[in-house]
Amino acid sequence: MVASTLPEGEPAPADGALPAAALAGLGARPFGLYVHVPFCATRCGYCDFNTYTPGELGTSASPASWLDGLRRELDLAARVLGDPPRVDTVFVGGGTPSLLGADGLAAVLDAVRAAFGLAHGAEVTTESNPESTSPEFFAGLADAGYTRVSLGMQSAARHVLTVLDRTHTPGRAVAAAREARAAGIGHVNLDLIYGTPGERPQDLAASLDAVLDAGVDHVSAYALIVEEGTALARRVRRGELPMPDDDVLADRYEQVDAGLSAAGLRWYEVSNWASSDAARCRHNLGYWLGGDWWGAGPGAHSHVGGVRWWNVKHPARYAALLAEGRSPAAGRERLSADDQRVERVLLELRLAEGLPVDALDRPAVAEAEMAVRDGLLDGPALAAGRCVLTSRGRLLADAVVRRLT
Repeated sequence: MVASTLPEGEPAPADGALPAAALAGLGARPFGLYVHVPFCATRCGYCDFNTYTPGELGTSASPASWLDGLRRELDLAARVLGDPPRVDTVFVGGGTPSLLGADGLAAVLDAVRAAFGLAHGAEVTTESNPESTSPEFFAGLADAGYTRVSLGMQSAARHVLTVLDRTHTPGRAVAAAREARAAGIGHVNLDLIYGTPGERPQDLAASLDAVLDAGVDHVSAYALIVEEGTALARRVRRGELPMPDDDVLADRYEQVDAGLSAAGLRWYEVSNWASSDAARCRHNLGYWLGGDWWGAGPGAHSHVGGVRWWNVKHPARYAALLAEGRSPAAGRERLSADDQRVERVLLELRLAEGLPVDALDRPAVAEAEMAVRDGLLDGPALAAGRCVLTSRGRLLADAVVRRLT
C-alpha cells in the first residue's frame, strides 16, 4: 500500500535516469518489484493510502489506462536499469488489486515477465479483498503464476468491521483463505487490525481463532493508527470514538503474539508471524534487509542503490506522463551514509534475527548495553553480536531505535 502524501525531495529526471553509483551493485542485492493498484470500490474509514473510488476518478482514469501506464513504466524501468536482474519477488498491492480480476492480475504479471523476467522460484504476491474473490478467481491466479495471496480480514467481529468501514462479512475472509489454498496458492496471509475502538479481548480472541481455523501459514497484525485526513480521524476529533489507548494496544499485541505462537506461528518481524521460514514474505524481507526494488504505479516508492524516488499520485497524471515518454517520478532523494545507517537500524531491528552489533557506532553500543539492562534487548544475543528485541522491546521498538541511532 502507498501513503496518500509524498515527501519532499529533489526533482527527478524526466528520463528516470539513476546515478551510476546506484546501479553499480544491482543484482548483488535482492531485487523486487512492487505494483500499486490505486482502485477501491469504497474507502475504509481508517485508510490514508493513495486509492480512488469510481466516484472520485470519474472518467479521468480507468484500469485500462492504468495498465497501459504500468506497461510503459516497466519498460522504462528496464531501460533505466540497463541490464536489469530478473525479479526475485513481485508484490501487487493497493488499493484493491482483486478488483482487476484474475485476468487483469495475469496481465500485470505478463507485463513483468515481458520487461524483466522472473527469477527461478520467484515469490509473486497479490493483496485481495475477500469480497472480490471466488474459487474461480484464485484458480486464475494460480494458473497465472501467483504463489502467494494476502487477504484483508482485519477482524471477525461485525461491530469492529463496522467501525473500520470494512464491507466484507465476518466469515468471508476465512472462506476466501480456504478457497485460495484449495486452488493451489502455496502461501496465504490474513491481515488483522487490533485496538479498534469498541474491540474487546474476546473479539480479538475470536479473530485469532478464525485465522487459525483458516489454516493460513502467515499472519500480519497491526495496531490501529488514526491517520490525519481520514474519516476515522474526523470521528475521533468529534468525540464519536475514543483514540486507541497505548496500554490497550500493548495488551492486544501480547494477546496476538501469545495466540499465534501457541499455534506454531512464530514472529519474524514485529508485526508478522509465519509457520516456517518458507512462509515468510520474501518481498517484505527485501525491504527490511535493504534490498533494491522498483515501485510501479501511482504514488509508488522505489529504492535502488541508495537512491529513493516516488511517483505522482493521481492515476490520470501518472498515465499521461508515461504516454508522453516521461518518467512518472515526482521527486527523489539520495540517501547519505548516515541516512542509510539509521534506516538499517530502524528496519533490521524489527526482525527476529535482529541487527548486527557491528552496524552500531560506539555510543550506540553503549545504549544497546543499557537497553539489555532495561529488558528491551536480549542479553545473550547481544553477547553473541546481535541486537534482538525482547518481548517488551517489541512493544517499545520505536523507542529502542531512537536510542540506537
